[in-house]
Amino acid sequence: MINLYGAQIETLSVHKVGNRAKNEGTYITKAALKLTDETTVLLKEYFFKSFREKEEQYYCFDDDVELNPVHSSVLDAFTEDLHRPNVLHSLSIEIANHLYVKSNHPHIKSGDLYVCYITNIVLDNVKVNAIGIFKSEIKEDFIQLVQNGNNLDMVIQQGINVNKLDKGCLILDVNQNEGYKVMSIDNNRYDSKYWIENFLGLSVLAEDHYLTKKYLELCKNFSKEVVSQSGDKQDEVLFLNRAVNHFAKNDTFNELSFLEDTFSSMHSVAMDFPTEFVNYKATESPKYGLEGVTDFDIADNAVTEARKKIKTTITLDKRVTIKMDFINPDTAEKIVEKGWDEERQMYYYLVYFHKED
Repeated sequence: MINLYGAQIETLSVHKVGNRAKNEGTYITKAALKLTDETTVLLKEYFFKSFREKEEQYYCFDDDVELNPVHSSVLDAFTEDLHRPNVLHSLSIEIANHLYVKSNHPHIKSGDLYVCYITNIVLDNVKVNAIGIFKSEIKEDFIQLVQNGNNLDMVIQQGINVNKLDKGCLILDVNQNEGYKVMSIDNNRYDSKYWIENFLGLSVLAEDHYLTKKYLELCKNFSKEVVSQSGDKQDEVLFLNRAVNHFAKNDTFNELSFLEDTFSSMHSVAMDFPTEFVNYKATESPKYGLEGVTDFDIADNAVTEARKKIKTTITLDKRVTIKMDFINPDTAEKIVEKGWDEERQMYYYLVYFHKED
């Protein structure tokens, strides 16, 4: 888990990068920006806010250092004495020039590029340093009142909304031999490959938290798209209960054990759910980064996050709601029975209980 509240910006360089396809060029500054206490506080909120609000997902550089200019610059940055602003500034120029080369599609917006060295980030209770690369693209109109003698003149100007970061990444100085550990933000998704793939050259870091989260997302969508077709809402809800419960009670994940445990008491006889799940995963796994993944260590915090997002209720004709026991799906199956009343031509649920609360 990452904590950015105590992070400090040590050096900052700023350049303007245009659209290469439109021959807009670049504006490269001669020296690093001089920071004040006021600007530092404002920039920290601008750079870090989106990362604090974003669900943690990590990437890594997927190319050799020689093939990726950003990776090469970062490697040099972390091995230099970056308390000298001119060291990072020269590396920021390399990054700006590389960004311009990759800004070769007419849809890509010109903008301001910020490259900074950051200290005191806490990652998994350990302090680490980072290189921050941020790009602002969208300028917004604002009104400035200017005193003119005894009157006030209204001037419309353009500036950056510091409440929303357009694009950015934090390259953390860990796992150097595995391509570092990187977080990325792209709030202007006009070209999904431009920032992460073309410019930064990143791929998803398939760590335990990521695999746990994505496998549970796969289960959630399988329930919605496949189990729901059985026409048994109880199966749909109980499948998710049993899937999350399997993750919660185990330290490691094994797909065969998961299939046996999760589908052992599904009600529908019309569908072979284990086979359907295997086929669904084979088709959908590229979307989740789960190709060939059958075993991994389970991340408890990812399971906790999934529990908050998964629906655990059955709604009947929009008038009655049955909430299932999320912690113990076996108990839920024993106390709730579904049936069909021939005389009324209606489904019903029979619920057993000891006492009313």
